[in-house]
Amino acid sequence: MTFLLKVSAGIDRLNDWIGAVLRWVALVMVLVGAYVAVGRYLTPYVGVSLAPNALNELQWYLFSVIFLAGAAYGLERDVHIRVDILYSNLSEKGRAWIDLLGSLLFLLPFSVVMILVTWPSVMNSWNVREVSPDPGGLPRYPIKMLILFSFGLLVIQGISQGIKDLAVITGARGDGVAVGAGGVPEPDDAHEGHA
Repeated sequence: MTFLLKVSAGIDRLNDWIGAVLRWVALVMVLVGAYVAVGRYLTPYVGVSLAPNALNELQWYLFSVIFLAGAAYGLERDVHIRVDILYSNLSEKGRAWIDLLGSLLFLLPFSVVMILVTWPSVMNSWNVREVSPDPGGLPRYPIKMLILFSFGLLVIQGISQGIKDLAVITGARGDGVAVGAGGVPEPDDAHEGHA
């Protein structure tokens, strides 16, 4: 189990790094959006377009990057929406069982199906080098590849979450650190006598 917990920690670090990059992407998106708004306002006064379609589409693409690539980061941080009627009243092991079953029965199959279903469309977009139909628009094929990438990240993060849930269920320890709900390390004495 120690090896699996190390693999899980590596996956978590990858998604933490992606989350840190996405914070900067969000800043760029906001700045591009502000420029587009000001540019559209000033365009009639200067007689030339200060907010081309490419910048407008860039803002949409940046939002897509945040939304799609951030899904696995949100899963790792346990900030997704859940119906909390029974979940909060369960023991740590009970919550781990629900999370593990949810990953195995819903998250992982859905993510794999999405990869399989979108693969032909994404590959077709790459083959024809699809571009925006709007004048001056951006290429669409690179952003479509993000669909596959994001569901791939969800698959590996789902596996990481499953490993952490199994560690909670079995009471396994890795490097002297017990893993609590959501994979949060707990002090050694939190599980004394349970290992």
